Amino acid sequence: MMSRYEAVIGLEVHAQLKTESKIFCACSTAFGTAPNENVCPVCSGMPGVLPVMNEKVLRYAAMMGLAVGCEINRTSIFARKNYFYPDLPKAYQISQYEQPLCEHGFVDITTSAGDKRVGITRIHIEEDAGKSIHSPSENKSYVDLNRTGVPLIEIVSEPDMRSAEEAVAYLKNLRAILLYLGINDGNLEEGSFRCDANVSIRPVGQAELGTRAELKNMNSFRNIQKAIDYEIARQIDLVEDGGTVVQQTRLYNPDKGVTAPMREKEEAHDYRYFPDPDLVPVVVDDAWLEAIRAALPELPAARRARFMADLGLSATDAEVLTAERAVADFFEGAAKAFGGDAKKVANWVMGDVLRVMNETGLTPETAKGTPESFAALVTLVDKGEISAKSGKDIFLEVWRDGADPAELVKARGLAQQSDTGALEAVVDEIIAANPAEVERFRGGDGKLMNFFLGQVMRKTRGQANPAVVQQIVKQKLG
Repeated sequence: MMSRYEAVIGLEVHAQLKTESKIFCACSTAFGTAPNENVCPVCSGMPGVLPVMNEKVLRYAAMMGLAVGCEINRTSIFARKNYFYPDLPKAYQISQYEQPLCEHGFVDITTSAGDKRVGITRIHIEEDAGKSIHSPSENKSYVDLNRTGVPLIEIVSEPDMRSAEEAVAYLKNLRAILLYLGINDGNLEEGSFRCDANVSIRPVGQAELGTRAELKNMNSFRNIQKAIDYEIARQIDLVEDGGTVVQQTRLYNPDKGVTAPMREKEEAHDYRYFPDPDLVPVVVDDAWLEAIRAALPELPAARRARFMADLGLSATDAEVLTAERAVADFFEGAAKAFGGDAKKVANWVMGDVLRVMNETGLTPETAKGTPESFAALVTLVDKGEISAKSGKDIFLEVWRDGADPAELVKARGLAQQSDTGALEAVVDEIIAANPAEVERFRGGDGKLMNFFLGQVMRKTRGQANPAVVQQIVKQKLG
């Protein structure tokens, strides 16, 4: 039954920029170091220190803005966002408010409901806060300031999404763009790509927005979808029972699949934004901006379209293969080396490559296998020199170790037997030994082809070429 309500969803994405040093000091941004190791007087908020802007942060933020069609403001201003929390040593966060770097962009998405354009309100630069670590066993809390001052861009969408499916599609497209630009590693679990979702409901047809809840603590696309779906259902049930939605921040509990209140949601005026007196306005000129625009790589949408037009891939296959730049690069290199039907290479990438990446954590950048060695393996299977099963059996060594597939085939005796004369002799022997099955096959029981094929495979220890065997059986038994 169709609901009388529709959801209204807006997303705030924080993407950590892949710089070696923090936004306003020279401390390392490396993840996983000992607590409070990457800290200096600037990022720890000592009195009298002055921030110095990291130029690469500005360049990366402008790249993202251009990639999603934003207007790049020639002058932008840093502001202080004031709030007190133990992991914020200055008691304010340096961000941008009234004059951000990027405004008015968009991301196009495709879902089961069709194509849609999601507006981007703004992309602004800010520094990250630290991390509070709670130890229930000690009844103590600790603060790690390593993350303080790590550069972020916050990408704020318009409230254009109407379902969790649309929200996840938007996030996946956004993440793919960041990966293609090489400015973010897209890691949801480590928090370098994280999302807060603003969710509200309203009666279908109403223009006025409802009261929203902000959802936090979602570290996977699956959890994001489940959290939004739960929150939509919670708000509808609340309103239909005569209650009122309260504006608040809620945490998602992945173990229970529910959201729970964390605190009342702040408004912008609660942060008392004002321009940071220690940082001058950021002024960009046209030449600098055009140089960045000219250096942008081919982005996921354009690559999807090219794979479909030039390689004959379906929209679904093209979307899977272009989700991450490294996978798309590997596939394209392998397809070129293969030289035949790119769909055959695509099937292997979407099956075995993605599976082994997930199981081993080895990516195209860290695995020793090359697109050329992978293409050689696909070629061996395609030409019938080895079976598909043998190909899958040696794939891991080709991918992980960079092994030569032809040498593996030779060393292990995996080559398929395609000699027609030798296989005819085996088929003749099988026919002579199974007259009842021969009669049934000639009578129209085509399923018995698998019986004959199995018998030949057993005789040849699995090395017979199935296609050649089937052809011989058909010739002899009509």
